[in-house]
Amino acid sequence: MGKVFFLSDTHLGAGAHADPGAVERRVVAFLRSIRGEAEAVYMLGDVLDYWYEYRNCAPQGFVRFFGALAELADAGVKLYWYAGNHDVWLYGYLSHEIGITIVDPPTGGDFRILDGTEFFLGHGDGLGRQGLFMRVARPMFRSRVSRALYGAVHPRWTIGFARWWSRRSRAQGSRPEKQEAFHSRTLATLTEFGTEMSRKYPDLRYIVVGHYHSALELHVGENCTLFVLGSWDTETPVYGVWDGTEMRLAAFKMPKH
Repeated sequence: MGKVFFLSDTHLGAGAHADPGAVERRVVAFLRSIRGEAEAVYMLGDVLDYWYEYRNCAPQGFVRFFGALAELADAGVKLYWYAGNHDVWLYGYLSHEIGITIVDPPTGGDFRILDGTEFFLGHGDGLGRQGLFMRVARPMFRSRVSRALYGAVHPRWTIGFARWWSRRSRAQGSRPEKQEAFHSRTLATLTEFGTEMSRKYPDLRYIVVGHYHSALELHVGENCTLFVLGSWDTETPVYGVWDGTEMRLAAFKMPKH
């Protein structure tokens, strides 16, 4: 049996990246590096900074990334893509073209049995206590009416607006006082959520999420550990790997040519 890999928050195409091309090359290099040992890859949301599939077209870009995913799929690797708060509008295009299984659980995550071990996987934006904006935005973005109305607007406006909103949100969140408060709330939220999940599901061994952009390993029960994956806008991004016996975090570094 091969290994199972987990990654999230690559935010490909984000204007906030100092070098968006470098981030895509890093992700592509990682995917190609695991081709010989991967049984499955779980992408836990915000893989793309923005995505909306219109009926007859999809956003430009990401060609090398999609090509690397297609290589894995053609090699028999199972690919799962969980919708995040940035790439929530995933429909059938990537499933049809590459063979990716798109996952968007109503509760924000779902249970998976890997090699007889119980996992709970999700992006992380819909778990635990959420602020008012996320409580309103999550169901609104998934509403059929909202999707239809958004799709009726020409891409020249929607794509520009989405990228502006992303840059604005990233700039506001990067303020030191905002980061300190965010990390404090995040730790409390994850601890509470993980502890409750461990108590409610005694067989649950691992919880794996993204969304928070800071890698974290948190023991939340006697036999349960919560992992937060890192973002990919750093030279040593943190991903997760399950070898059939143990789940751990690891850092990827681009090979020297």
